[in-house]
Amino acid sequence: MFHETKEYFLNLFKEKKKMRKEKLNHVEETHTFHKNIEVNLTNLKGILGKSDDVVFREFQISVHNPIKVFICFINGLVNTEVINEFIVKPLMAYLPHDTYDNDGIYPNLIKAVKDHTLSVADLKETQSMNQVINAVLSGETALFIDGNQSAILISVQGFESRSVEEPATETTVRGPREGFVENIQVNTALIRRKIKNPNLIFEKLTLGKKTSTSIGIVYIDGIANPKIIQEVKHRLTQIDTDSILGSGYAEQFIKDHPLSPFPTIGNSEKPDSIAGKLLEGKVAIICDGTPVVLIIPYLFIESLKSVEDYYTDFFLASFRRIVRTFAFFATIVTPALYVAVTTYHPGMIPTILLVTMAASHEGTPFTSFLEAIIMGITFELITEAGIKMPRPIGQAVSIVGALVIGQAAVQAGIVSSPMVIVMAFTGISSFIIPPLNTVIILFRLIFLILGASLGLYGILIGFFILFTHLCSLRSFGTPYFAPIAPMIWKELKDSVIRAPLWLLKSRPQSITWKHTQRQGSSLKPEPPTSNQDGEER
Repeated sequence: MFHETKEYFLNLFKEKKKMRKEKLNHVEETHTFHKNIEVNLTNLKGILGKSDDVVFREFQISVHNPIKVFICFINGLVNTEVINEFIVKPLMAYLPHDTYDNDGIYPNLIKAVKDHTLSVADLKETQSMNQVINAVLSGETALFIDGNQSAILISVQGFESRSVEEPATETTVRGPREGFVENIQVNTALIRRKIKNPNLIFEKLTLGKKTSTSIGIVYIDGIANPKIIQEVKHRLTQIDTDSILGSGYAEQFIKDHPLSPFPTIGNSEKPDSIAGKLLEGKVAIICDGTPVVLIIPYLFIESLKSVEDYYTDFFLASFRRIVRTFAFFATIVTPALYVAVTTYHPGMIPTILLVTMAASHEGTPFTSFLEAIIMGITFELITEAGIKMPRPIGQAVSIVGALVIGQAAVQAGIVSSPMVIVMAFTGISSFIIPPLNTVIILFRLIFLILGASLGLYGILIGFFILFTHLCSLRSFGTPYFAPIAPMIWKELKDSVIRAPLWLLKSRPQSITWKHTQRQGSSLKPEPPTSNQDGEER
């Protein structure tokens, strides 16, 4: 009975998949190319002509034997000056005489137009109506010539886009200030400027049945693991949805462990950051319409790193990573530790401090646990208000709101002064690690409940849950908690601490598995030598 039911659902799934495929190819099967240009024009107007921004320009070429042609494009997505100067004008003014025979027949007019008339760099011939429609919707121009069962697609995109500027979420002091934009062509060029290597590969996909969003897969051939590349392609091609409006859409469809709060796919808006990840053997996903580029695979330790670390001295970079590590554990444990100690283990607090805390908590009507919950919710409300409001107003709301509410809450006796200090320290620590915001909010609540229920023993149970969950995760086959679990000694040089760049001689083995060598065998820079007179040389 079980096998029959399983076979039934498998057949039903295959039938639905076949129906979806037939639906996607409906345009191509219903409207095919015809030698009569009027038929092609009618079919194309029936598909695209309902919208006012779609332009159909009809005219004739050749003086001796006029031939009807028309171009189709979407106003606002193309450069009309290029169309007028390099497409319409050459076609109307010039046509090679050797393209037609004595009877006035044009046996190879499409080839003649491509080779001798159009002075544009990017064009191609197609016999697929579905491809023509997708190209026009993407900003290309389609050229139809009477008597030919094919069309020429000309790339003349010219829509307005945001200029390259420093991303607001990833500021840097010594590194490059440029960031990705919403145009996929500009983003690929920014990466190409960083990695001038013929093995840098860009592969294009189209996702979204209604949006037809361009997706780019980027990797370095010979460094990236072929299994990871194949898995990324497989997961992307399996996405069956109407719309992909940003990289965040694709991320939610392809990520490992979708119910886990930990990010198993990274993201960045900086080309130098993505270039560094590609050189480690990772794969990037660029989505047209968004400046955020995804990076695969992504490990937990990378949440504690910053691209700025590689532009500064290794002492300062290591110190900052240690601070970030401390901030992560402090922001999820500090409220729970305060509640556990004040509720179950007051003997661990120095006497003078205990008296001060007891005096400040004397007039409050709530327990430490409820105080932490109230202050946590209030802090998140202030943070959300500061993000949603315009930037000048948001900063004022965040600063004034925190000061006024905190002071008023203490004076009104709703919460104690130590709790305000604890939650302020917790909130500041959470801002240091933006990639783990979801993790911080969830595990802070888990630790708080465990600490209020079981004291320090509950906090230890929380750490056991946290590390067990981290060790169980994988990102596209790579252990998420590497190089700590499993322990990979070579990769510890670029984990919580950062060794000098001349010691980082190999790429992460947990990602590439082979081709890990990335620099020569020299151990360190040669110190300057001096001659007998004491002069450096």
